Amino acid sequence: MHFVKAKGVLSSHNGMNLYRGCQHGCIYCDSRSRCYQMTHAFEDIEVKENAIVLLEQALRSKRKPCMIGTGSMSDPYIPLESQLGLTRQALEVIEKYGFGVAIQTKSDRILRDLDLLSSIHFKTKAVVQMTLTTIDDGLCHIIEPNVCVTSRRVEALKKFRDAEVPTVVWLCPILPFINDTPDNILGLLDACTEAGVKGIIHFGMGLTLREGNREYFYEKLDRYFPGLKQRYKDTYGNAYELPSPRYRELLELFHATCEKRGIWHHNEQIFSYLTRLEEETQLSFFR
Repeated sequence: MHFVKAKGVLSSHNGMNLYRGCQHGCIYCDSRSRCYQMTHAFEDIEVKENAIVLLEQALRSKRKPCMIGTGSMSDPYIPLESQLGLTRQALEVIEKYGFGVAIQTKSDRILRDLDLLSSIHFKTKAVVQMTLTTIDDGLCHIIEPNVCVTSRRVEALKKFRDAEVPTVVWLCPILPFINDTPDNILGLLDACTEAGVKGIIHFGMGLTLREGNREYFYEKLDRYFPGLKQRYKDTYGNAYELPSPRYRELLELFHATCEKRGIWHHNEQIFSYLTRLEEETQLSFFR
């Protein structure tokens, strides 16, 4: 890791990333793409050493509370978080100033902050987002090697359910010829149903590849799925979007099952929920 002094910590849409880079080693990670202009090795985590000071300054200057989002580019619960605790400190500042939070991760390390996220939710609003890609823990070890397996993430979702903190799942990516099966989709939907998730975000049934993450992904295909790289090249060439050949079947299954089980499954509805701090929640906090 290395430390930098950042100029700001919140984006124009109130997104926050305390770290840059990741230690989870997911073979498909879009954040490796060169378009993000990362000037250091992806695993050499950039730590914004003044992030908490900047966050407090930013929240103090806002006219009214809003939702703060984090986890879109760098997971806030990488192993380094156990040592540095920046995410915990940021959540404490968010609670202090009466803001809400939508936090996204792949790690059950988020359970460390269940107490704080629960406190935020009952004062304003907190939403926990968990990425799930495969119901098979063995496959999860391969495609997401340095983070907890799916079964442990589902257990984390259940603990937030029991604490009455709402949860959303990101069902992505679905890797062609690897986890793009009806059994996998149904298995994940069964897990989401049991865990009581509020909604499931999807981006079709496939993945995206561009310069930077494509090379890394193909390197891992050669290592763990011999011969599959050539199938990808023959099927997709250098396309950015790589839909599963079964995407129509899988999408129909996904939407029909979610509709039947009362799980939100339209991205627009879910993103609106994630970014909206309801007026009545804010009023109750400041009474």
